[in-house]
Amino acid sequence: MGLPVRARGFSWRHADRDAAAIGPLDLDIAAGEKVLLLGPSGAGKSTLLHAIAGVLPVEAGESTGEILIGDDAPDPRRGVTGLVLQDPDSQVIFSRVGDDVAFGMENLGLPVEVIDERIGSSLAAMGLDLPTDHPTAALSGGQKQRLALAGIHAMAPEVIVLDEPTANIDPASAASVRDAVLTAAAVTSATMIVVEHRVSLWAEFVDTVIVLGRDGLLAQGSPVAVFGDPELAEALRASGIWLPSAQSPVAPDRAPAASAPVLLTASGLSVARPRAHAPAATDLSLEVSAGEAVGIVGPNGAGKSTTALTLAGLVEEFSGEVRAHGPLAEGAKHGRPFRWPSAFLAPRIGMVFQEPEHQFLKGSVHDELALGPRLAGWPAAEVEARVESLLGTLGLGAVAHAHPQGLSGGEKRRLSVAAMIAPRPQILIVDEPTFGQDALTWAGLVELFRDVLDHGSAVIAVSHDDDFLTAIGGRRIVLGSAERSLEGERVE
Repeated sequence: MGLPVRARGFSWRHADRDAAAIGPLDLDIAAGEKVLLLGPSGAGKSTLLHAIAGVLPVEAGESTGEILIGDDAPDPRRGVTGLVLQDPDSQVIFSRVGDDVAFGMENLGLPVEVIDERIGSSLAAMGLDLPTDHPTAALSGGQKQRLALAGIHAMAPEVIVLDEPTANIDPASAASVRDAVLTAAAVTSATMIVVEHRVSLWAEFVDTVIVLGRDGLLAQGSPVAVFGDPELAEALRASGIWLPSAQSPVAPDRAPAASAPVLLTASGLSVARPRAHAPAATDLSLEVSAGEAVGIVGPNGAGKSTTALTLAGLVEEFSGEVRAHGPLAEGAKHGRPFRWPSAFLAPRIGMVFQEPEHQFLKGSVHDELALGPRLAGWPAAEVEARVESLLGTLGLGAVAHAHPQGLSGGEKRRLSVAAMIAPRPQILIVDEPTFGQDALTWAGLVELFRDVLDHGSAVIAVSHDDDFLTAIGGRRIVLGSAERSLEGERVE
């Protein structure tokens, strides 16, 4: 059976911040209730989920008030709460998928025969058609998210909290993952709290919508009450909340000039992670010109991220070749970016990884944004002007002096993108750039990418966000499909 979740004057402040990340907050969630938790990026949604799961590190901040799960304070050792995190990599523990699913059940002391039975059924429920000895290191980001969901499904907890569970799942599979989560909750009548920017995916399947604002609780009620109130809907829209009725973006009236130089080509390309014995994607051919946007799309596990890393010169081609041309190749001793020294590669091809935490180098947001332009030799005044512009466009001004690792997931993503954009590389390659964004910060990213394209740089984006690709005028390359069109078609 599910357990009620209550918050009484709860707040949390990070150790390096003056303002609270969330609260003070009062909440009452009934046992078995299904809740969609919304709020702008940085409103404290992930912080609240971590508090409910009992995994907020005591040494990293300061809390007031209390949160109760049933009649007790949150304690992960009790096994009553299952948490699916925002970052897929942070949830993988073991080297084989079967062991990873079994981990939570073993901690709960379930019998071996029960564990063995649930491993296969939970993997199947989450759409992971893999043998139990399949290496977790070979999983894509979306597959790792499914693996984390399988582990929670197998534990059958009384409270399930999920932080953007479908953000790394391809759109065609998102509904099936949602249905599996709902089924898992229904089996034990578990209380479920989900943070998700894909509002329309969940709105008709939850009992309650809770909206956090910058200063506390903004709204709470049924989906009909919250989304059906015109005045409230306008307030939500102004706060950056995605609404189920949000319209699709219009593609910009822009295409690369016929005279735009070709910057990068791939011919007969097959890609694979280092030390892999088989390619993740094969027979790719591609030509990217200055000022052009290209989207790499397809289902989880199709090799999108590996393709991006190979095009960026960070992973060697499995077969075939990636070559630089025109202004991108000026001064290069070799045509293949993979053979370029890092000091030569970095200012020319910027790469934003799927996990933003992996690329932060400085102790503050401001300094992280300034690093690229400084290394590129920009004058100090131009560096500062660029940093201030990026802080404003992406809504990071309030955290300019905060440590990057202390940001919310959405803020980290915006910072990682902005840091690579800052020195204006000729090619920018990004992996899921709009992950974790509210409507306002999403629009800020679109504005930033359009500016990149207008300045003549090319953008290659791995993304499940089709609206984003439309908004920047990107043609699509579809991997993992018999209908894959490598030349793609520009969306007009």
